Amino acid sequence: MQKQFKLNDIPGGAYVIVKENHVVSLKTLGTTVQKGNQPINRNTVFRLASVSKTFAAAITTKLAHENKLNLETPITDYVPYFQLAKKGFAEQIQLKHLLSHSSGLMPNTYDNMLHEKWPLEKVIKRFDKLNPICGVGKCYGYQNIAYSLVEPAIEHSQALSYEQLVNSQLFKPLDMKNASVGYKAFINSVNSAQPHILIKRKRTKQRDSFGDIISHNTWRKVKVSPDYYKVPSAAGINASISDMAKWLMANMGHSPEVLSPSLLDDMTTPRVKTKKDLRRKYWRNLLTDAHYGYGWRIYQLENFPIVYHSGWVAGFRAEVGYSPDLGIGFAMLINAESNVISKLSSHFWNNAEQLTPSTLNQLSKLNN
Repeated sequence: MQKQFKLNDIPGGAYVIVKENHVVSLKTLGTTVQKGNQPINRNTVFRLASVSKTFAAAITTKLAHENKLNLETPITDYVPYFQLAKKGFAEQIQLKHLLSHSSGLMPNTYDNMLHEKWPLEKVIKRFDKLNPICGVGKCYGYQNIAYSLVEPAIEHSQALSYEQLVNSQLFKPLDMKNASVGYKAFINSVNSAQPHILIKRKRTKQRDSFGDIISHNTWRKVKVSPDYYKVPSAAGINASISDMAKWLMANMGHSPEVLSPSLLDDMTTPRVKTKKDLRRKYWRNLLTDAHYGYGWRIYQLENFPIVYHSGWVAGFRAEVGYSPDLGIGFAMLINAESNVISKLSSHFWNNAEQLTPSTLNQLSKLNN
């Protein structure tokens, strides 16, 4: 991590490794702003981007297990103005299809309109101009706006808002002290990483240990964009690396009073095949199969599966995953739009089987 951050001029970031229900190693590097004087620490807040979907899936599935909603309810029961050009098709799309990105919609439908000043309801009403690309439940098409339609269902099921429910049902019981939902919460944080986008890349003739050409990167700090905060269930969670350690341990089964074993099984059951993931740079030589469950990807490596998700929004990248077989979890957050995070995350999982008890013990001693 230190070498790759230096080679790629990454402003700041953090990672955590957990083994079962304890933190083995938690490290931070760099500053909240490039060349600034506020260092990243364990409580620095980052945007999680699409890793937010893991929280929305947990809440929705939790409500289903409590019989407060039904995952087989058509989304039109909650959002009647959601329609498609093909008559009767929208009524076939159920909550479970939104959670697994198997609605039959074209990938990333109308994401470009999140950058516009249109009200979300007006954007959703434009779906009636589109035809599906496959039958419901028949193919994978990653969504943000459509994924956010779980929020009306969630809020219809009980008296709390989506934000209030995430806070009361997940953040507070898991002691995720720095976690929050929404744009205002992020910009009001006194300890937040600031977004950086790449404005210049100068290639050299040298290569790093991964075989990639080394480039000198110039990053520019930008304002926090509110665009994807319009769909909080899809991309609106903020959290620190210490929060992610707690989220990992909960999803690994160590907070059954919050995330029950049956709920976790439901979320991590493969629902739809994601062939495109098998071609991802840095991952393609590791994966033998890939699916999406409810809010999580399920990647099959040669000897074990991992439950995984990544996130990318203007100026931030996030990756989180865990291996039920190895009892190991890993998360990384950075405040730059760099694929170095995917390089490091895939490298970690490629070597995860080498993390023997003695190695983990050594890491834990270094951390402490």
